[in-house]
Amino acid sequence: MAHLLRGKQAGIHRDFSGGLDPQLFAIDEVARYGINSQISALSYDPVQSLLAVGTSDTQFGGGQIYVFGQSRVSVVLPLPRKSSVKSIHFVADKLVCLDSKHEISVFSLETSRIISTYTPPGSVTAILTDPTLDFALFGLQNGEIVAYDLDRQNPTPLRVPNLWRQQYPNSRLTSVVTLAFHPRDLGSLLIGYNAGAAVYSFKIDRATKFFQYELPPGAPGGDSDPTASSIRRYPRLTQAIWHPTGTFVLTGHEDSSLVVWDPKDGRKLLARTIQDTNVDAPGGAAAIRGATPGTFALKCPLFRIAWCSKENPDDTGLLIAGGMPTTSIEKGLTFIDLGQTPNYTTSSWQVISQHFEKPKRQHTLRTPPNAEVVDFCLIPRRSPHYAGSHDPIAVIALLASGELVTLSFPSGHAINPNNQLHVSMSYVHPFVNRIDLAFVERTRWLGMVENRSKGPPILKGGAEAKRSLMRYANRNILQAAHADGTVRTWDVGHGDEIENQTMIQVDMARAVGRSDNVDISKMSMAGATGELVVGLRTGEIAIFRWGHNKDYGKEIRHVEATAFGLETIKDRAEPNVKEGLLPLAMFEGQGQVTALKMSDVGFTAAGFQQGALVVIDLRGPAVIYQAGLNELASQNKRGSFRRSNSQTQEKAEWPTCIEFGVMSLEAEDYSSILLFVGTNLGRLATFKLLPESHGGYSVKFVGSSASEDRIVTIAPIDAELGDPAEATQSAVAGLREGRKINGVVLVVATSGVRIFRPPAAKGAHKTFDEVFCDSAAVVRYQAAGYALLGLFGDGTAKTFSIPALKQIASANVSHILDVRRFAEAVVTPTGDIIGWTGPSEIALLNVWGTGSNLTRSLDRLLNVDALVPPRPTISNVQWMTGTLYVTPADMDALIGGPNRPPSKRMVEQRRAEEEQQRALKRSATAGSSSAETQDEGYWAYMQRQMQERTQSLNIMGDSTDKVEESSSNWADDVNKFVSKQKKKAVMGFVGSKLGF
Repeated sequence: MAHLLRGKQAGIHRDFSGGLDPQLFAIDEVARYGINSQISALSYDPVQSLLAVGTSDTQFGGGQIYVFGQSRVSVVLPLPRKSSVKSIHFVADKLVCLDSKHEISVFSLETSRIISTYTPPGSVTAILTDPTLDFALFGLQNGEIVAYDLDRQNPTPLRVPNLWRQQYPNSRLTSVVTLAFHPRDLGSLLIGYNAGAAVYSFKIDRATKFFQYELPPGAPGGDSDPTASSIRRYPRLTQAIWHPTGTFVLTGHEDSSLVVWDPKDGRKLLARTIQDTNVDAPGGAAAIRGATPGTFALKCPLFRIAWCSKENPDDTGLLIAGGMPTTSIEKGLTFIDLGQTPNYTTSSWQVISQHFEKPKRQHTLRTPPNAEVVDFCLIPRRSPHYAGSHDPIAVIALLASGELVTLSFPSGHAINPNNQLHVSMSYVHPFVNRIDLAFVERTRWLGMVENRSKGPPILKGGAEAKRSLMRYANRNILQAAHADGTVRTWDVGHGDEIENQTMIQVDMARAVGRSDNVDISKMSMAGATGELVVGLRTGEIAIFRWGHNKDYGKEIRHVEATAFGLETIKDRAEPNVKEGLLPLAMFEGQGQVTALKMSDVGFTAAGFQQGALVVIDLRGPAVIYQAGLNELASQNKRGSFRRSNSQTQEKAEWPTCIEFGVMSLEAEDYSSILLFVGTNLGRLATFKLLPESHGGYSVKFVGSSASEDRIVTIAPIDAELGDPAEATQSAVAGLREGRKINGVVLVVATSGVRIFRPPAAKGAHKTFDEVFCDSAAVVRYQAAGYALLGLFGDGTAKTFSIPALKQIASANVSHILDVRRFAEAVVTPTGDIIGWTGPSEIALLNVWGTGSNLTRSLDRLLNVDALVPPRPTISNVQWMTGTLYVTPADMDALIGGPNRPPSKRMVEQRRAEEEQQRALKRSATAGSSSAETQDEGYWAYMQRQMQERTQSLNIMGDSTDKVEESSSNWADDVNKFVSKQKKKAVMGFVGSKLGF
């Protein structure tokens, strides 16, 4: 009876939900995009070209690891226990994670699964891995070092005691802060304790040098604290790193001091900060003044230091996060370009000290204002060695807010993450404030491939798994508004194959001509044309249209030109965009943009918080209507646009929802283009768009209808077929042929839903029981029919039949989506729900599913053909002089014990190299010898080096024997010459006496 009664009241004589059964309603979690919690760790592997991102355990989500590759390649690795990721490291075909509970988790990149866990005997304060080793070293809070065999999945016999305590027995509790292998010699380990640093030799099993930073009385130190300069102090160590060639050691301290040491004799070469030098000398640099007289400025701690190098490892520089005064306006990373390192053998101590005291240049890689960098991840071109800092092309900086910034290195220019990083990383690059969705035609979206100039790709690894063929012809195209005023558009998909995976970006800040106060409040994209309109909280709206940039590569000065109520902003297109969504026109309204709609038929409507409504015809473009809602009260002939009581009249009213449709109005026998505007007070105003003789359109207000609460959704419906009666291009074209659409409007408010003939028929009504609706849409399930799908404040998703408005089914989604942000969720016509799960992550759900959870990604991460290159070795001079070099094979014996067989990876790599050598021999040609030298593997390379070294030592021995023989002959000749001269002198004296 409810169906018959409400259908009759609404003017609908069919049940559009007759084929829908409650059993069809089951929530499937299809996909997730974004980062679930605050980022805590980053790591990059240049061999596999993969990026790993670790997160913290917060109220929004648990700690987990994201591994991103090219395009949409993405795998999520959950931690075995609820904890935060502290650090992550790529080791050949494995990923090692240290969490906040001091547990080690080892994941396989081949299977994307955890393969082992290890709990060290104490709290882990430092971790060290090397891509050529199958071991991980862990520094403990008690100052000891232990190792874990990643291949055999068990602890090793190695245990390095607290060397600092052995050297300084009276020292307080010292823990390991950092660990670093010598860049060219695995046998030397730099251990950073909180009291100082030490170099440990695996060859002789003891420490060879200790470095302790001491500030005598009167020395300002790194923080230039005048209250502590009168006493002797020992600033605690926070960083300890090698020079890329291992020639020097750098230590960073809690007072922001940077100290350079000579690891051969332990000599301190220079103590400086980012701003000052020789801070360890009494009477040095003065304190930096604070914000008020009589105070001094504090300095940020040294969060991280990397000793970078170009392709030549001797051409180096220091990249520093932190260490700047807190009063400094300029924020970012500091790069000290040291230039070519002086020859250690031939240079004096003064020359070497001057090299660090007076760098080649120094500049700041700028980040957004008031954004402090707390960590960074370098992106090397090829080599994973040199502590991951060899010849980097970019750096990804982690800000204190949890956002990311990608900068070119060493210039520091901002790198657009579009089509460089995974779309999930764009949600923190910077944060996304608002999302919207457009149902774009497939052919239209395939043609929207942005042509933007960009550098070499950052992520090239991994391979996507095959997904099901496209489920729908129209695509779910998401628009994400970021905190910096950019809007990025990309295909979310339906859990199916995504043909066009690229991302499109528009810059709202550039479109309006300012860099601040560009908070985006509303967006809307036309599904048929791809045109985009964006509104700001300050009242400006900008229209973007796909096209070619005629000023590509040129920075054009904006010339203000206003016509038909709009300002032309075509000259504000980004110069590096050759083809894409380009700015077209801008309108400046009053107050925040509260409602926005871009139609498929060339009209845009915008509502403002001051109550104004603006309609723009894109054929001009031109403003064809502009009025306030208060002006419509006198024009309303049917229905009450204003309530009678004075209390309601005093309330401010503004548009909250706008929709275009094509249908016949009540008591009319022809159809028109209609504009429906819903308000915060529950009014639905109906406007008619009429063609004019000059080719344009005019807008006429035809009436309104009142509801109880804020209108959430407006859905025009064909009363005969149940199909959407939206203003599509085909529907508007049918108006010329006299086609009539008998339509109704389904209006969803927070407290209820109505179906009626516009503009003011009574229709059917249903009130939601004790819950409020935050978001809703009319959805369709195949050929079974249509239903109303809504998200409600009790954390449920409910469907209602049309026109009976009877509840069909309900399901809880609060365990997936954030109920507090239901109003920002989007419901699509296919039954997809796109909502927020946390501050920087969204989930894609489908209500016509089987109740399945999110499936594990089947994307492949590991490229088995990408082998780790040989580790850098010591110089030829060191080899010739007989310096003992520890190879990775030697380290296997030193760390794993003498009875440890070769690891599985080393055996496979050796087998691959032997197969490669056999293939080269089979295809040998006249020039094969040179090619074989270039393509030799690690073991062949080490064998050749040993032979050359042996030959060099033999040559050196022969040369030494020849020198000894020559020296003996030369001595005999000298003795003979001296004896002869003495004989001549004696005979001459005797002859002179005898008178000869």
